[in-house]
Amino acid sequence: MQKKLRRFGGRAYNQVRPLSISYDVYGYALASVLLEMGNTKVLCAISVQHNVPPFLRGKKQGWLTAEYNMLPSATQVRTVRETSNANRNGRSIEISRLIGRSLRSVMNLSKLGEQTIVVDCDVLQADGGTRTACLTGSFLALELAIKRLQNISQEDRNAIIKDRLVALSAGVCGDEILLDIDCAEDTTIDADFNFVLTESDKIIEVQGTAEHHAIEWELFQKMCEIVRAGARDLSLAMQRFPAPQVVDQPTLTSTGKAPFFSLQNRSTRSE
Repeated sequence: MQKKLRRFGGRAYNQVRPLSISYDVYGYALASVLLEMGNTKVLCAISVQHNVPPFLRGKKQGWLTAEYNMLPSATQVRTVRETSNANRNGRSIEISRLIGRSLRSVMNLSKLGEQTIVVDCDVLQADGGTRTACLTGSFLALELAIKRLQNISQEDRNAIIKDRLVALSAGVCGDEILLDIDCAEDTTIDADFNFVLTESDKIIEVQGTAEHHAIEWELFQKMCEIVRAGARDLSLAMQRFPAPQVVDQPTLTSTGKAPFFSLQNRSTRSE
């Protein structure tokens, strides 16, 4: 039987952190989402370029690429800004590729035409699970952006996204499993995993490694079941934050509620 490990905020071992989602916090992006899971806060924005990489030119197919970045003050010890370094951080490159290929796996890019969707993910505050939070936030922003595309038919817009995506982390501590681990837990666990799943209960990607010692298959299988249940819970929680119904792109010159990046303009609820 799973023991009741003492967690911050009194969370159960199989409980995700409190969720908050804000849409259209940027005024220039086609769509944007500020997603908060516990103390982890990420900002995901979607832009569209009317061209494709050279290997896709003339094939009437679109593309999606992603960039992940952690802002200097996102962590307790300041992170050096990547533009100050000669080379990009290897971790940022790896997570950028994860986000890109995961989102492409749930898309029908042939319906997009020769356009490139660019996903920008910035970590505003890191408290564990930044890559999974960016994946979930990016998908929500992508879903809204597709609805706002004006240069393709409604039928093609409806066919671009094949399945919904959700991502969660999990850890093993001794013989215990912890869902959606925060930074303090991440420093003590024996194994660390990231799961990218679909709402139809399929696997997109699983990343994981043992930090101190190998884990038993039985424990891994138990972890998979806990993550699957947690993903269903997270999907339900996401539905409590509906995207804007309007299909027009937000602009800074709009009358009424301008979507400036401002706490005063945020309309959120916490779960």
